[in-house]
Amino acid sequence: MELTENMVLLNQSYANKEEAIRACGRLLVDNGCVDEDYIEAMIERNNLVSTYMGNFIAIPHGTDEAKKYVKKTGICVIQVPQGVQFGEPDSENLAMVLFGIAGIENEHLDLLQKIAIFCSEVENVVKLADAKTKEEIIRLLEEAE
Repeated sequence: MELTENMVLLNQSYANKEEAIRACGRLLVDNGCVDEDYIEAMIERNNLVSTYMGNFIAIPHGTDEAKKYVKKTGICVIQVPQGVQFGEPDSENLAMVLFGIAGIENEHLDLLQKIAIFCSEVENVVKLADAKTKEEIIRLLEEAE
């Protein structure tokens, strides 16, 4: 999983899940992973099936039809210490770490698997949510591989 500092944002806050998903998409666009149209496909995907995965993480990604907008496989990580609600207002679907992903062909499945395994232990998610530097987030995720 190739994660660089320009693909990590710390201490972000968002009014709602759409704003948070758009921020993930923006990082993927700005770093040459996807075309602008992929952002709308990320919103559409979350409307079809929530990208909230439990354990305080969400993994926004585009629909299958949006694969045509992917230029190269990429992953971004956004830390949201106060969390952003991915469910109904009173639900417990609060995401504190967002992983925006885009993959050529089926490469995103490998990314999803690595994230899921690492984040299956809530202690690992807490480490990401509490990380003070971009380097710390990258190191934690590299150790997971």
